[in-house]
Amino acid sequence: MSGDDGLQRVEHLVMLMLENRSFDHMLGFLYTDQGNVSPTGQAYEGLTGQESNPDQNGKLVTVRRIQATDPHPYFMPGANPGEGYGPTNEQLFGTIDPPTPPAAGMQGFVTNFAGVLDQPPRPNHTVLPGTVPGDIMNCFTPETLPVLSALARGYAVCDHWYSSAPTETLPNRAFSCAATSQGHLDDHTHNFTCPSIFGRLATAKVSWRAFGYQEAPLVSGNFPDIHGASADHFGVFTDFQAAAAAGTLPSFTFLEPSWGPTGNSEHPICDVALGEQLIQDVYRALRDGPAWGQTLFVITYDEHGGCYDHVPPPATSTPPGDGTIGEQGFDFKRFGVRVPTVLVSPLIAPGTVFRSPDAAAPLDHTSILRTLERRWSLPALTARDAAAGDVGPVLTLTTPRTDDVLAGVTAPAAAAVNPAADDVSHLQEVFADLVARRLIPPGATAAATAAATVGPPSGG
Repeated sequence: MSGDDGLQRVEHLVMLMLENRSFDHMLGFLYTDQGNVSPTGQAYEGLTGQESNPDQNGKLVTVRRIQATDPHPYFMPGANPGEGYGPTNEQLFGTIDPPTPPAAGMQGFVTNFAGVLDQPPRPNHTVLPGTVPGDIMNCFTPETLPVLSALARGYAVCDHWYSSAPTETLPNRAFSCAATSQGHLDDHTHNFTCPSIFGRLATAKVSWRAFGYQEAPLVSGNFPDIHGASADHFGVFTDFQAAAAAGTLPSFTFLEPSWGPTGNSEHPICDVALGEQLIQDVYRALRDGPAWGQTLFVITYDEHGGCYDHVPPPATSTPPGDGTIGEQGFDFKRFGVRVPTVLVSPLIAPGTVFRSPDAAAPLDHTSILRTLERRWSLPALTARDAAAGDVGPVLTLTTPRTDDVLAGVTAPAAAAVNPAADDVSHLQEVFADLVARRLIPPGATAAATAAATVGPPSGG
């Protein structure tokens, strides 16, 4: 991408990565009623309302709008869909082994979800009563997600942003921080041995901080160049809010949600309304702070989590080239499924649909790394982020906007208690394992413990 853009006007990049939702599931209906054209006249790769998948009997199930009047709209799709490399292949190709060439028909979501629902009851995998395989085709509307949708319409939505690998959470989070998962495709606890963006920033004397929600950030236990970081690099959400209000945010801020089933990560079947509140709280902290005019806020999701999307992921990704071998024979030449990504800044024109030029690499999580690298003149971590496009060209305004796109917008609230409230999420288990292995640095734990004495964050 061209370097002739407003990236040099950005002093603070803030990234919030939520959990396990696909693009169509969250934003597919954003511009459907406008013929999938944005107010600026840009084409938008959303849903028409006619997309479908066959069920286990071959009957077509058409996408359906989630309505606020549904019995449990914010706990959809009602169970945790199939995750990981094998289930993703089944969703994309209808088989666990991808064909050659890997042409994805995107027709296996309902049948894969049926297999999940057919499994016997087991701990920590609550299924909402009444859930059926076709529920995986239910997608939110702008009315049911007013916060995310208002930001997507008011700033920029990326309709071709892909997760970095066709698998689950931890490998994709590793790509977002290090441009590699070192061959891993699963959500087992991994202590990566590669350099990360945090080390790159520290070496260049560029400031960074990572915030958990109410405890130490999970990322603090993942990479060797973060383990020795001092306590002032870590905090919880109240610390982030305080820094935003004081104008003391670092150049790069990495935000994590809370990981439990009653938290705000939006992982199925967590309460999506709580995620809406978190997004609003982050926006409000930034929008009301003194550094808003120089800030870029990136909202994204680590992977699709088995939720429906109709666009086949490109098989054109650049492997990291770091010498690691992919598990299950995967060569990292395919992107994962599209995920919702919204770019928020007063330097972005409203109604923007942002994607890479046709001849360039599609946007994925390593595009955030590439943006940081270009803004602060950092070397690439792997061949993947070296080949990635950055988001600088979205910053087309020379004078920061002063409007507030969430003025009058209220985050929704679920009308029921989450039926999975007593479950333990797999990321909670990973966090506990990292603590037990003493991989969460003492500074991160100490910072979170100190902040916890102040009280819980407000609004979330």
